[in-house]
Formats: sequence, structure tokens, C-alpha cells
Amino acid sequence: MYYQYHVFFCTNRRRDGRECCEAHDASGMRAYLKRRCSELGLSGKGGIRINTAGCLDRCEQGPVLVIYPQGIWYTYVDEQDIEEILRRHLLEGEEVERLKI
Repeated sequence: MYYQYHVFFCTNRRRDGRECCEAHDASGMRAYLKRRCSELGLSGKGGIRINTAGCLDRCEQGPVLVIYPQGIWYTYVDEQDIEEILRRHLLEGEEVERLKI
């Protein structure tokens, strides 16, 4: 496996007024997690890859991200939620039940 974890953030912006992930600063939260992984030396081959995704078709449950290879979907509100996903799921291998969708 090239990456231990591959994290995709929906960064979709809907301009018609419907709920969308980007309305909840999805790009900012993606940048935050990417920076944190880099700071901790977790990025790159054998580590963690943080990616932008187009619409993942779950904006009404969002903002959302999905972590592969497990295919675990999460929602989040702020950097504290992203830190919890980083610490518990990406570092300790434990699913964060309160944030799963």
C-alpha cells in the first residue's frame, strides 16, 4: 500500500443556496490537517495523504471527509474535531464514533 491512510475532504461549493461542505470552511480544515500531518512527519509514502475531493454527494451531512482504506466517513465542526480525528483515527487507529456519519 502506498499510503497508510488517504483522506479526502469534500470541498464542494454549491452556488444555488443548498448546503455544501465549503460553506463550513472545508478547504481551511483540509489545509489545517495537511499542515499538522506535515509538522508531525506523517506525510508522504507510507504515511498519510490529504486530498481535496469534488462533491462526495453527502453535503447535507457535512462538512464531510472520508478516510481510506477503511472507507470511514466523518463530519466535523472545527480544528478540535480535526485534531481528534488525527490523534485517534490516524495515529491510534481508533474510529471516532461521535463524528462518524
